[in-house]
Amino acid sequence: MFRVLLLSVLLLIGRAVQAAPLAAEFASIDGGVLSLEEWRGQPVLVVNTASQCGFTGQYADLQKMHDTYGERGLVVLAVPSDSFNQELETASEVKAFCEMNYGLTLPMADITPVKGPKAHAFYKAVADQTGFVPQWNFNKILLDSEGEIVATFGSGVKPSSPKLTRQVDALLP
Repeated sequence: MFRVLLLSVLLLIGRAVQAAPLAAEFASIDGGVLSLEEWRGQPVLVVNTASQCGFTGQYADLQKMHDTYGERGLVVLAVPSDSFNQELETASEVKAFCEMNYGLTLPMADITPVKGPKAHAFYKAVADQTGFVPQWNFNKILLDSEGEIVATFGSGVKPSSPKLTRQVDALLP
């Protein structure tokens, strides 16, 4: 009986760890909070971004994904980060840069650490579950509608890449 109870507790703990990414909250670039829980039932693509990076042009593809797949339920969340020393100084500068240069309307977090001891809890949970830690800007983490990690992608995988869009299509009606 004790073994059954212990196994049940361990399984519940395992489920709680798996659900950690969906429970994450990010400070919004617009003020307030962006909670992944609010998007339960929808797949979410979380991307650590930077305004002064060689991959910054991917913002255009992220906006296109938001426009194209958003109607079918995908949420694209940009998480500006200075973890690689390539982000502007303030959130207001980041927001203005993204609106002016890319017409961004997708949800954006405030400037957030994505690696190291100060990494956001979401990124720590992803690392704990998968071993994936962003190695540069524009890494992508795809969550299914229940917050489970489906796939991770490095900077070189563009948002428009079939490697990524096939995974997104499989999650949408």
